Amino acid sequence: MRLNPLALIINIAIPLAIGAAGAFFTASSVSTWYVTLAKPSFNPPNQIFAPVWTALYILMGISAYLVWQKRHTIKRFPRTIAIYFIQLILNLMWSFIFFYSHQIGVALFEIVFLLFIAIVNAIIFYKIDKIAGLLFIPYILWISFATVLTYNIFILN
Repeated sequence: MRLNPLALIINIAIPLAIGAAGAFFTASSVSTWYVTLAKPSFNPPNQIFAPVWTALYILMGISAYLVWQKRHTIKRFPRTIAIYFIQLILNLMWSFIFFYSHQIGVALFEIVFLLFIAIVNAIIFYKIDKIAGLLFIPYILWISFATVLTYNIFILN
């Protein structure tokens, strides 16, 4: 298939825009509320999160682009894209629930659901395009880590 640069840019821009919205909810709490929380010893430094999330959003966008390129051959393309957007919205909602609303327990419940939907998304993408599915692995690993981190912050606070 031929590269469609505009489609690639749009597919990468969508998760990056979701990430920017999440950063909006996060920004006010990182230097205020979040610093007051007890955190586990494996909590990464704050400056790690932005580059990691940026890389993950770019990988998600590339993955979505690979699937989009095959949209005419996908029997249930609207459902496939709906699952992708559901996991993006759940990703955004975690930032809102945890950082903006300060509801750690609700955020824990929500991130478990996000992890499940991200795995479903990866499996569906993998069936369409192996590379697209594999590009979700770092995201799933990071969400898994974030789930453990959220759980520990919930327990400690």
